[in-house]
Amino acid sequence: MTDRDSLIAFLDRLADAACESIMPHFRAPLEIENKGGADFDPVTTADRAAETTIRRLLAETYPDHGVVGEEFGAERTDADYVWIIDPIDGTRAFIAGLPVWGTLIGLTHRGRPVLGMMAQPFTGERYVGDGERAWYRGPDGTRTLAVRPCASLSRAILFTTTPAMFVGRDRAAYDRVEQAAQLARYGCDCYAYCMVTAGHADVVIEAGLKPYDIVALIPIVSGAGGRVTDWQGNSAAAGGRVVATGDRRLHDEVLRLLSAG
Repeated sequence: MTDRDSLIAFLDRLADAACESIMPHFRAPLEIENKGGADFDPVTTADRAAETTIRRLLAETYPDHGVVGEEFGAERTDADYVWIIDPIDGTRAFIAGLPVWGTLIGLTHRGRPVLGMMAQPFTGERYVGDGERAWYRGPDGTRTLAVRPCASLSRAILFTTTPAMFVGRDRAAYDRVEQAAQLARYGCDCYAYCMVTAGHADVVIEAGLKPYDIVALIPIVSGAGGRVTDWQGNSAAAGGRVVATGDRRLHDEVLRLLSAG
């Protein structure tokens, strides 16, 4: 296999291992720890078990690569290739028994996201992209992912995890976009971005993201024909305030509204 094919196959290996670590804990009695003090920021035994497994496989297979993970920090971030992982993106959904969480596995080359997967073990779905193309594998088969046309917010379906993530001027900016959209839905975490890639929704707006929340999703959205940036139209690889859209014309409209205040 080519190096690219090897990396894609390795994504599946990582996702399989994460699934084995996570699924015994889903919809089962679960130990939950709050990382956030006054603000509830949960982590579970499943999060830590999955990241431990992923890191072990990375160390065995690509010892010269770096890794950044939500639960256990960063190693070798000066390497050409760095894996960015979130073992359970959507831990709140996970502990509530909702299947809208996912394992995010991304790869950067010299700081640029080049490969990503969102794996949902409960539904058996995987969304994968390399920035040039994106594809889906799941219970209803395998297919290429492609965003849908949507030239105006007035016809758009908008996602955000929760409007509570926006504070002050950011909340006012988000509200301008939601008021212009046809429909807004909350609480889908990484799954929202995948619905954009599959052509079921049009916009995701979020704030306060970390690299492990978004890096894996960037090659999937862009590979399906969409666009992911920060609120100023720059790279979103560092996280922060993020916009993802299917139709690139819609992206420009959203950025204008976010900066209008």
